[in-house]
Amino acid sequence: MTGKNAQNYNRNYLKYVAGLAPPTKHFKNCLAAFGVGGLICSIGQFFRYMLEYAGLSGDELAAAVSVILIFLGCLLTGLGVYDRIGRHAGAGSIVPITGFANSVTSPAIEFRTEGYIYGTAAKMFTVAGAIIVYGVFSGVLVGIIYCLL
Repeated sequence: MTGKNAQNYNRNYLKYVAGLAPPTKHFKNCLAAFGVGGLICSIGQFFRYMLEYAGLSGDELAAAVSVILIFLGCLLTGLGVYDRIGRHAGAGSIVPITGFANSVTSPAIEFRTEGYIYGTAAKMFTVAGAIIVYGVFSGVLVGIIYCLL
């Protein structure tokens, strides 16, 4: 095909594909993500208030709430509930800390048949490894800048 024929062919193909693809529901998707993400954060805030009432404060309070949310994210992933939440909520379920717990737990469950080392341990950080590396790197960089100032 020559240049002009190829452009027409590509344009026609893109129109054909666009006609077959279902329309996206941006407003509905954003509303669901906002609602579920807000609900997860509200649950975290509930645990914060309860633990604050029990006497925790400061770093202990923050760590306890984080541990509870990570545990709930892993538990719901193991029970298959978090995947259903993610199917309906989209990005709203991956933004909070429970989404990170889900991204570590899902590959571990999926590859457990390959053994503890090559399956669970190796695949567990496939998705989350980059997040951990850049998080540690960013923390070191901020610490160095803080020390220099």
